[in-house]
Amino acid sequence: MDQLLRYNDFNSFMRRTFGMKMQKISVDTGFSCPNRDGTISKGGCTFCSNTAFTPSYCDPSLTVAQQLEKGIGFFRHKYSDCGYLAYFQSNTNTYAPFDRLVKVYDQALDNKLIKGLVISTRPDCMPDYLLDYLSGLSERTFVLVEYGVESTNDTTLRRINRGHTFEQAVEAIESTAARNVMVGAHMIVGLPGESCRDVLRQAETMSLLPLTTIKIHQLQVIRKTPLEWDFINNNDDFLHLDADQYISLLADYIERLNPAFVIDRFVTQSPKGMVLWPNWGLKSFRYVAMLCSELQRRGTRQGSFFKTSSKGL
Repeated sequence: MDQLLRYNDFNSFMRRTFGMKMQKISVDTGFSCPNRDGTISKGGCTFCSNTAFTPSYCDPSLTVAQQLEKGIGFFRHKYSDCGYLAYFQSNTNTYAPFDRLVKVYDQALDNKLIKGLVISTRPDCMPDYLLDYLSGLSERTFVLVEYGVESTNDTTLRRINRGHTFEQAVEAIESTAARNVMVGAHMIVGLPGESCRDVLRQAETMSLLPLTTIKIHQLQVIRKTPLEWDFINNNDDFLHLDADQYISLLADYIERLNPAFVIDRFVTQSPKGMVLWPNWGLKSFRYVAMLCSELQRRGTRQGSFFKTSSKGL
């Protein structure tokens, strides 16, 4: 754990693993999602807008190889000494026929600058045969599977039209880890109907799972999504945190988090014009400085209040 940051940060994890700075290059394969194509639902998750986080160099009309070339070119001018991971980010990146999945993963690894894969998906879209394949692949390259869990509360998952239960997320995480594939979870702080205590309970519950990484960020209400309607019409159901209050709650969360987990991210920023709320207007480095300052003020760090049992949750 970084003694200055007081938490396990992803950049340090990458340097320990690869001996250099690593940059994720997002790839959009054009895959669909069972929560959009009618298999589960046609509306998708209420908060979801892929355009809110898709970099400009991502274009599903281009091949994986072409997107990676554009992405590497984008970052090459910013970082002179850097390695790259192919990040299958948009939509559900295990939701396609097996042959097609293998083809796009192999295309990414054909680029000699790509040192591994980060595959974002849903916990209900990971068949055993694909896990077996990824287990074999992880023996020769870096593979991290990142599941969108979002909440540990099934009532919340139903409200945001997630289409899976927390139990399904637990099963997927445990099955992936059992095959010696690194596994991450994506969580959202401040979903409708959840209190600060619910948020801290989330940290305690997730800490008991066999995760390698965890990605946490504040809820963003993106315009023209169903969540915008929910936010406008049920405003009292939402946590109204300013940046300082969010950092304070985040510090509480990290204090309860398994100290072995690598924190991939703890804040997100979509294009300003797309965000209805919150609009804190700070640069990414400011959030890092605020969190470090808060943990230092408290004299605590990641895992200071970590419990190895869920008893009493």
